[in-house]
Amino acid sequence: MNDAASFNQRIIEEFRANDGKVGGPFEGAPLLLLHTTGARSGEPRVSPMMYLADGDRYLVFASNAGADHHPAWYWNLRANPKARAEFGDRTVEVSATDLEGSERDEKYAVQAGLFPGFADYERKTDRVIPVVALVPTED
Repeated sequence: MNDAASFNQRIIEEFRANDGKVGGPFEGAPLLLLHTTGARSGEPRVSPMMYLADGDRYLVFASNAGADHHPAWYWNLRANPKARAEFGDRTVEVSATDLEGSERDEKYAVQAGLFPGFADYERKTDRVIPVVALVPTED
C-alpha cells in the first residue's frame, strides 16, 4: 500500500470508529467517505474527503492537494455518477454532477474561505479544480 493509500485507510478506520470524527489534518472539518466504482476496474473504492453542505446537496472538491491531475475518485464519478456517501453512522445514496462556470467559482471560493488550504491547492495548479455536487437520491 502506498503512502496516500495508507493515510486514507487510517482516516477511514478512524472515521468509522468515531462516528465520522477524526483528528490530524481533518480535525473539526466536515468529512465524508465517498464510495465510488472504479472507472477501469469496476471495483468498489472509498475515499475520505472534506465537503461543503449546500442546501440538500453536498459539494466535494477534486483538488488532489493541488496536483496537476484530477484524483481517481473524480474519474470514477465521471464514469459512474451513482455513488454513496458516509456521514458519521449513516450512508446516503447520491448522484454526482459537476458544477460549472460562476456557480463552480462561487462555491470553490466559499470552501477556500472556510478552509484556506483549498486556496493553496488552486494556486499550485493550472487546472480548474472540479466542484462536484453529490445530490441524495431515492435509490
